[in-house]
Formats: sequence, structure tokens, C-alpha cells
Amino acid sequence: MTTSFAVSVSSSLFEAHVNFFTPGTALPDVAEILAIEQLPGSRWARLSRIQVRHTDGGEESYFVKVSLGHHGREALKGEFEATSAIHAVTPDFCPQPIAWGSLRGDPDAHFYLCRYYEFSGKLPEPGPFCERLARLHKSHTSANGKFGFHCTTYNGDMPQDNIWFDTWEAFFANGLQHVLDVREERAGSDATLDSLLPALFENVIPRLLRPMESNGRRVQPCLVHGDLWFGNAAVVHGTGEPVVFDPAGFYAHNEYELGNWRPERNRFTRGGYFEAYHNHIHRTEPQEDYDDRNALYALRFNLHAATLFPDRDEFLQMAVDEIRRLVEKYPDGYTGEE
Repeated sequence: MTTSFAVSVSSSLFEAHVNFFTPGTALPDVAEILAIEQLPGSRWARLSRIQVRHTDGGEESYFVKVSLGHHGREALKGEFEATSAIHAVTPDFCPQPIAWGSLRGDPDAHFYLCRYYEFSGKLPEPGPFCERLARLHKSHTSANGKFGFHCTTYNGDMPQDNIWFDTWEAFFANGLQHVLDVREERAGSDATLDSLLPALFENVIPRLLRPMESNGRRVQPCLVHGDLWFGNAAVVHGTGEPVVFDPAGFYAHNEYELGNWRPERNRFTRGGYFEAYHNHIHRTEPQEDYDDRNALYALRFNLHAATLFPDRDEFLQMAVDEIRRLVEKYPDGYTGEE
């Protein structure tokens, strides 16, 4: 599975954007492109800010992401669909997506378009940020009541398996196995990891996730951003409003979102973000399992990092260390008595 879809520097970049903004396309009221600025920040796509003048004389800036190939197309489709779902529930929490598709004249190059926002460079304050995140999670907008999503979404250049499942345990186990398969395909097998996986799937996952869906309890499928680290959250310059972007979303247990906050590299371990979030949504019962559930979710995000950056051994080691701890703590698995 080759999933690299980074866009190389091309002398036709300006021409591609000019064609993109011609009449009959995503923004038919553009009279003139004033400037194109290449932006940093992605290994998987070319990012640009495009300033235009509309036919009514007004000026506006747009954010455009361009990727190549089948996986590039699917990644941008997934970003558009996930952002659209977030925007439909919490329109003040993400940029409104405008369009996605293929560049005219180059069917192998694909785009995602939304309005451009100037960010302050600060991490959002816990209070207003977590209020909006909790509002998103409380929406319970899974139309079929299941866990998953109607299309593939990508974490970086890694496709996620979002096939629908009736239970959170089944969805999580299937998605985690998919991540492990992609990691092994890119980096090769790891004997220590492989030795721990049977106990992880047979004992730990049922022990930590099944009690939430037993004895009359039920996990509500919530729309999650799916890749909520500090690089995908920002403060809008001038307004101070917190926003999120670049989602890898699906319908999940709401606490899955917080698994990405556990690794200190993602910067949400400081400043009271967990506490601010749980001011709005209480910890799921049984609460005594909360920290180990968070650790279970976090190890998936560490495996994401190990898949995206297979040359950096520390990410895999973090996951292995956590799996070993959980396997040793829960040797008996789920007994129905938790």
C-alpha cells in the first residue's frame, strides 16, 4: 500500500490555481488572483494562501491544499467530509469548507478549499476551547447510531478504517488492527510488539472497553476530530476564537479524542485541558477505568506516529511500553464482574 501523496514543486502551480478559480469552478465570482503564497506545515500536501478580488470588488483570502494520486484524492475528500460534519454541528469551531475535487487539466492533482484564517500562534485557552469541543461531542450526530464514518479519513498520509460497527469495542479493535497492519507494511514487523498483541486484543481491549457497554450501559457515538494535537488547533488572530482544522474524524467514544492529549509532545497535558473538558462532560462509567482507557487510546496515537514516522523508534517504544503495562495489569481480561 503506497500512500505517499506529497506534491512536488511545479512550475505550473500558478497556472493550476488560475484554472481552479475560473468561472464555473468552486469560486465562480473571482475576477482576479492577486497573490499566491506557499505555506509551510505539511509533508503530505502543498498548502497555499490565495488572495483574490471578487467581481463585486471585494478581496478575500482562501486556503488551498493540493495532493496527488488516489490517496491524495481520498485524503482531501475525507478532510472535506469530516470538516463539513464538524461545521454542521459547531460552525464556530472550524473553518467552513467550500469545495474539494480535482484540478482542471490535471486529473491526478486534487484540492481542498476553505476560507483562510490568520492565526495568532497561541494554543487555545482551555475554557472556551473545551466548551466547544464538548459541544461537538455532545451532538451525538451518528445518523445510524453506529461507530465509524461514511468515508475514509486520513491521519497524515495514513488511511483509517472507518467501517461501521454497532459497538465501540469492535470498532476500536478493528481500527487499531488496521493501524498495526499499515505500520508493519511500512516499517516491518517488530518481535516485541507482535508478542504482546494477542493479549492486548484478547484481554486488555475487552477489559477496558466492554464494561462501558455492559450492564445497561451504552457508549453514544460522538463525532470526534480524530487528530487533535496542538498543530491542529489555533486561535484566530484578532478575535481570539478557538478553532480546529485538518480532522481525521469519525463517530467514536468521546474520550477517544483525549487519547491524543496524553503524550506530552501534543501539549494538552499542561494548563488544565482535561479538567476543563470534564467540566462539561463527565468521565464515562466505570470511572475507575478512566486513566487506563486513556492510555489505551493514547497508544493508538503513538502507533499513528510510528506509522507516519517509521524511522523514529521512540514512538513505537512508547506504544510497546504502554501495551506491556496494560497486559501485565489485566491478565484475566473481561470477566463480566467489572
